[in-house]
Amino acid sequence: PISLTSVERCRRISRVASVVAESGELWAELCRRDWREDQLTTISGELLPLCGALKWIGRRGASVLADQRLSIWSRPIWLWGVQNQVCRRPHGQVLILGSWNYPILLVGTQIAQALAAGNQVLFKPAAGCEEIGGELASAFYQCGIPQDALRVLDSSAEAAIGAIDQGVDLIVLTGSAATGRAVFKQASQSLTPMILELSGCDAVVACPTADFQRVSDCIEFGLAFNGGATCIGPRRLIVENQDAEKILGRLIPALAKIDPLAIHPAAIPSVTQLIQRALDQGANDLTGRFSMSEFQKTGRIPPLVFGGVDPKSEIANADIFAPVLSLLKVDEIHQSVEIVNQCQYRLAASVFGSLRESSALADQLVVGSVTINDLI
Repeated sequence: PISLTSVERCRRISRVASVVAESGELWAELCRRDWREDQLTTISGELLPLCGALKWIGRRGASVLADQRLSIWSRPIWLWGVQNQVCRRPHGQVLILGSWNYPILLVGTQIAQALAAGNQVLFKPAAGCEEIGGELASAFYQCGIPQDALRVLDSSAEAAIGAIDQGVDLIVLTGSAATGRAVFKQASQSLTPMILELSGCDAVVACPTADFQRVSDCIEFGLAFNGGATCIGPRRLIVENQDAEKILGRLIPALAKIDPLAIHPAAIPSVTQLIQRALDQGANDLTGRFSMSEFQKTGRIPPLVFGGVDPKSEIANADIFAPVLSLLKVDEIHQSVEIVNQCQYRLAASVFGSLRESSALADQLVVGSVTINDLI
C-alpha cells in the first residue's frame, strides 16, 4: 500500500485531472483509431468524465475511506452495549486489466480508485493501447504517485497470466464474456477476488406514452457513439406493435445518413457469426444496407436494425459489440419486463415514456441500472 494518508493520496490523484486537461489534445490523437475517428468522442466520452471522477476523489475520497462508527439507535436492545465500526482497508496488490474501447476513462478511474484506497496497482493495457496506457501512468507519476505504487505491464495476455500466477489480491476486468471466463478459470485456482464487467445486451423500452422522436434520436446516438463499442449501448428495442412504425419511420432515415462504422478486429468474428445466424433464422435487415461480403472485405458496418427477431434468439441476447439493434414487438409493453429480465447480459436498460409509466416499468427490471428517457 502507498505510505501516504488517505487525504494526501486523494489530493494527489485529484491533481491528475489538470494533467489530463492539459494533455487532452494529445490523448485524443493517441486514441484515434478506425473505430474512433472523431476526437470529440474521446473528449466527451473519456476525458471529461475521467476528470470529473478524479476531482470527486479529491473532494470526497478521504471521507468515504474514513472509519465510520455506527449509530447505537438502530441496534437490537441486546446489542446496546456493543460498539461497531466500519473500517476500510486496502486489498494490497490490485491487477487492472485494461479495455480497448475506453482505454482512458475505464482504466483511469479504476487506477485512481485503487490508489486512493491505498493499494498497489499492476496495470495491463489492452493490446493496441500501450502508448495511451503509458501516458496515463505518466500523469499519475507527475502528480506524486510513486512508480512502485503503479506498475505498467506489457499488453500481452501472458503478462496478465503471469501476474495472476505470481499472486495478486484483487483482479479488475472490463471485457468480453470469453475473456472473463478465461480470467475466472485461472483466478479460481487461488480463490482470488475479482470484479468483472463483461459487456451487455441492453434494451430500450418504448412505452406508448414515449416521445418517439426522442427515442429515435437517442438510439441513433447510442448506435453510433464510439463506433458502437459501448457496453451499455442499445442492442434491443422493445415496443408495442402499433408503435413500431412510429419509431422506425424516424430512425431508419436517420441511420441512413451515418457512414459505415469500423468494427474492432477482435469483435469481427463474433459479429459475423451472430448476424449470419440471425439472417439464417429469418431476421431481416430493415435498413437495407447490410452486405456480408462488404463487411468481410472492409471490417465496416452501417448501423443496423433487424426485424423478425425472436426475443429468445441469440442475436437478441448476445454481447454483440457492433451497432446492431434488434426490434422486438410486443402486444403490451409490460411484456418487455420478462424479455429484459431473461437476458444474461442485462447490464443496463432505458425506458422511454411518461415519468409515471416508465418509472413503474423500470422498477420491475432486474438490471444494473435503468435510465429514464435517455441512454448511456
